[in-house]
Amino acid sequence: MWDYGLPLTREGIGIDLRSLDQVIDYPARDMTITVQAGITLSRLQETLAKENQRLPIDVPLPERATLGGALAANVSGPRRYGFGTFRDYVIGISVVNDQGQEIKAGGRVVKNVAGYDLCKLYIGSLGTLGIITQVTLKLKPRPEEQRLVAIGCKGGVVLGQLLDLLHRSRTRPVCLEVLNARAARHVCAEAVEFASEARWVVVLAFEDNRESVTWQVKQIEAELKPAFDHRDAQLLAIHNSARLWREQIDFQAWPDALLTFKANLLPSATADFCRLADARPEGLILQAHAGSGIVFGHMCGNWTLEQSQRMLGSLQEAATASQGNVVVLKCPTAWKTALPLWGLSRIDYWLMRAVKEKLDPKGIFNPGRFVDGI
Repeated sequence: MWDYGLPLTREGIGIDLRSLDQVIDYPARDMTITVQAGITLSRLQETLAKENQRLPIDVPLPERATLGGALAANVSGPRRYGFGTFRDYVIGISVVNDQGQEIKAGGRVVKNVAGYDLCKLYIGSLGTLGIITQVTLKLKPRPEEQRLVAIGCKGGVVLGQLLDLLHRSRTRPVCLEVLNARAARHVCAEAVEFASEARWVVVLAFEDNRESVTWQVKQIEAELKPAFDHRDAQLLAIHNSARLWREQIDFQAWPDALLTFKANLLPSATADFCRLADARPEGLILQAHAGSGIVFGHMCGNWTLEQSQRMLGSLQEAATASQGNVVVLKCPTAWKTALPLWGLSRIDYWLMRAVKEKLDPKGIFNPGRFVDGI
């Protein structure tokens, strides 16, 4: 999480919460669990799997990522399209405030409506309002069946047409991913029979009971056949579904990227934005959560600050036209004050500052790292 956000405005003490990793309460029949925030996502999912349950939020590098860190950054992945984000699953939270006191919001039961919903306030605040120490989550049962479908597209125009078809489809995929050819060569390596002439790869996931998944896969195939010539869009054979899932989830934490950005825009504008980004000279590696209008991009190589500024300016202009924004998730530390890390300014920053001043008046927690230097 240290790659994310502006530099600290003053030195401080880093707090390691990885020893706070215990399961406090797990009433499996109630489909909830209360855990300490230092637990890793992989250990949390392993605990839930024993009861045939799960938290359907995809977090990159789950063996390293802690629940508290993922909440602070509001991380989500491919399944966001079908299942939402952390804000949909946190029903109780404990936080240490600026006085060293533990405050609590929500509770341990799903039907809890008393008071302000402070849970959502802390999620995505990048640790600037307090230290998350304990969380209660509502859960989902593990699906009986899971299937992936990969489709290769020859051109950008075809990609737009294909996404329009998928949005109109009678099926209900839990993820709708788009990879440009550069990303597909990494994400799909040894997992998908990648067609060398394909410029884009679309990956769908279906999770439900066996009968429903079987019908949805057949339905997608039936909808594709009359709509596209085989040369324009074709189904690709998947050899290793588990690896394809893992690579898609870990993509946003690409270790070799010089700069990583995240664009949020209208889902209907995803194809056009991806085409624009793919055509840029930086050779961007792109993955889009196309159903949610989110695009991740990595710039690799020996590019300069000025080139990065031009690239982000072009993408920001396109995102703004689609009612969106572009933020920088990772870049060299020396560039952070010169790049628009949080994208365009917003008119509600005064409100964010007012919340910060109420909950952390002395500016103890992560000073200066959040939007507008909060």
